Order: sequence, then C-alpha cells, then structure tokens
Amino acid sequence: MQSEGLRGLLIERETDSPVARVVRALSGHGAVSTAQIARTTGLARSTVSTILTDLRRSSLVIEVEARSLGIGRPALAHSLNPEAGTCAGILLGLGEIRIILADVAHNVISDVSIPVERDYAPERATRVIKHTLGSLYREHSLPLAGLLGVGLAVSGPLAPDGRIMRASMLPTWGGVDLKSTFQPLLEKPIFADNESNCAALAEMMWGAAVGSDDFVLFKLDLGVGGAIVANGRVLTGAAGSAGEFGHMTLDPHGELCRCGNRGCLELSVSAAAVLGLAERRLGRATTLPEVIRGAQTGDVGFRRLLQDAGEAAGRGLGIIGTIVNPGLFVISGGLAAAGEILLEPLRASYEKHTLVKRDDLDEAQAPRFTVGRFLDNDSCMGAVGLVLRHHGRLV
Repeated sequence: MQSEGLRGLLIERETDSPVARVVRALSGHGAVSTAQIARTTGLARSTVSTILTDLRRSSLVIEVEARSLGIGRPALAHSLNPEAGTCAGILLGLGEIRIILADVAHNVISDVSIPVERDYAPERATRVIKHTLGSLYREHSLPLAGLLGVGLAVSGPLAPDGRIMRASMLPTWGGVDLKSTFQPLLEKPIFADNESNCAALAEMMWGAAVGSDDFVLFKLDLGVGGAIVANGRVLTGAAGSAGEFGHMTLDPHGELCRCGNRGCLELSVSAAAVLGLAERRLGRATTLPEVIRGAQTGDVGFRRLLQDAGEAAGRGLGIIGTIVNPGLFVISGGLAAAGEILLEPLRASYEKHTLVKRDDLDEAQAPRFTVGRFLDNDSCMGAVGLVLRHHGRLV
C-alpha cells in the first residue's frame, strides 16, 4: 500500500471503516496483539484477524515478537511496517527548534536540535524546518513522499482555530496561524498542541503513564505548564488553555508575571526562578544541571532552593488535586531531574494542602507521584505522537 493510502487511513477523521480503525490502533499503540486491537477498536476478534491478514498481504503490517512475561515462546504481535511511512515531531522551543523523525512502527530515526535566536520569527522557523527535514530524509535515504504528517509542539496555549495565544514564551508568535504559516511550505497534514499536552501524550504512549488513562502532568521547566488527561485524552479546554498550572494566581498582590497577572505559581516554582536565586547567591551565571549536581553532592544552599521549589509546587498541586483528584501525577521538566530532593517536599506539601488526605484512603486510592521518562525531549516525542495517534488539532 502506498503512503497516500496509509495517510488517508490515519489522518482523514471522517474515515471510520474497520480497516482504518485497525490501522489507527496499530499506529497509536505500536506492536500489539490481535486481542488488544479488538479491545481498542471494539471490533470482533475474527474481524480483526481477517483485516490483519489482508494488511500483511499488502505489506502494510508485519508480525513481531511481543515481550514474554513468563516461560515459553514469545507471543506474536502486529505492527505497522516501518517502511510504510514516517512522521516528524517538531518542538518550537525557546532558543531551539528540535525535530524527531520516526517511522510508523514507533522507531526513532533521528533526533536533532537546531539552535536559533531566542526571539526567532515564524518565517525563520519554516525555513529551518524545511531545510532540516530535507537533509534528514537524504541522510537516511528515505523518500520525502513517505512523510505522513507533521506534529508541532508549541510553547504556549493553542486556540481552537490553530492560533498561538498571547501567553506563549515566544512573544513574537502571539496570534500566529500555524496552518497558514506551515501548510504552504510543508504540504503535509499538520497536527499541533501545547508543549505540555505533547509531553503528556509522550508519557502516556511510551513513558511513566503507560496504561494510565487518567493522570496529571506537571511540568517544571523554565516556565511551568501541565496537562490533564481524562479517559485517555488530553483536555484542551474551550480556549485551549487547560492545564496552564503555572499561571494560577496564588498571591494577587505578588510580583508581576510574564503573562500579565500577579503572583502566579510560576514565579516561585519554575527553573527560571530557581536559577535567578542561585545566580544571586553565586554572583555569576549558572545552569540548572549545575544547581542539581551541587544539591546532590551536598551543597546545602542549592538543596534548599530545590526543596523550596518542591514545597511551593506541592501547594499548587494540592489545589489541582482537590479539583481533579487524579490517581497519578507525572512530574516532568528540567527540575524533575533533581528526583527525591524535589519530590519529597512536593509530596509532603501536597498532603498538607489537598482536601483528601492519604490516611482517608486505601493504598490503591492514594495518588502516586513519579518522575517522567522523557525529561529531555518529552514535548518533541509527544509531537511525534500527535501524528501517530492523530491527537491534538489537525490545523
């Protein structure tokens, strides 16, 4: 089957034939069994088996060995053929454009980061992306015609019509229409979402939230973001700003935030806030890895900075937990690399400030806190997931 046919089955949302449902289940979940596909699609197992046989004949699907948890022969699973098509995930970040190229069997082919000026224009981004994609496809001897779609992770809320809203960390991108900016140059289906929503999708597909359909991602990076996942879907809200936890106002008379409000959680919890205090202490510039290494090797001041950030983050999560009551919190972003130095005060603060306490619950009901798997590239991996799982907004 040609990539155009696969693109139609994956991308065209009005296509809901049994074949399209099976192909989308394979695209979204990787190597899976016939029984898993039947559960995901709601199709009879016999129907799934017949469709898989036809797809194998067309070389769109291959059989692979699934992981075996016991003794005996490994079970067989089904996967889209890696040669059937590729997708690209792109992070429009602060000072960088990152591109991950992957195939439809969930294999990462390439992961590159292109440094750019901090306040780069949309026109600059389109040129960089088009040039880099062309170079990557030539380098790996892949046909550009096999590119099925492009996922964009953006550093700011995304309106339902595909415009980046004003709270973006890229100030020149406020109001930019992603479709009119990228579609003419890339000429491929484009999915887009906020970078924290993309991070949640990556953790749900491959990381710390695999098997969890309901969880909250809390991202502590230069800024503070987050995502709410319910029934396996990332909630975006009516205006696209669901999960912007960093901009909860905790002190209406506090310092002015970059979003224009005062006393936002981000002012005391973000990596930028931690670095600002660390640099004031040192009298020179520093980096987040240096602060974390210092705390881990016994620097009391750096340890206190991270503990204070964890305590403040726990207060914010206490509010979120009281409202959403998830069973799992995935802590992501650069600060999460501090591990228990951050998580221990965060959990204690959450317990202090949320409504329902651990003693009120059975162990199975108590919320779990875990560090994300993709601290370095979660948003870009999630942008790949936007295409593979046809999630987010098709702009």
